[in-house]
Amino acid sequence: MSYGAGEALQGAVYQRLPGWPALTDLVGGAIYDAVPAGALPALYVALGPDLARDRSDISGSGAEHEFTVSVVTEAAGFAGAKAVAAAVSDALVGADLALARGRLVALGFYRAKAQRIDGGARRRIELSFRARVDDGI
Repeated sequence: MSYGAGEALQGAVYQRLPGWPALTDLVGGAIYDAVPAGALPALYVALGPDLARDRSDISGSGAEHEFTVSVVTEAAGFAGAKAVAAAVSDALVGADLALARGRLVALGFYRAKAQRIDGGARRRIELSFRARVDDGI
């Protein structure tokens, strides 16, 4: 197994999202690799956890990364968050991301979970994606 391309994948995803006009039309620049301290916008996108599994084979080292992108809103309903989640999905599914290390073989949507958080004061949608990465080493 190789986790060597993990950072490269995260960087490519983080670069892709602010470059997707349909997403930035909805959230502006409120797209975070790490949620900053202090007051947050009423609607934002944040990269989340990553789980990697070995997918090495006879041709080389590789891994499948299951990573999460969260949409968080203070709006009363889920409609706005779902529109943002759709834009995130559109930006990532099937994207041909250039990685600083390794090669992206495939990137697809896996699942989503919408829930109320903070006692119902906010909504969060957690989108999970699966990326197959060939480390090339």
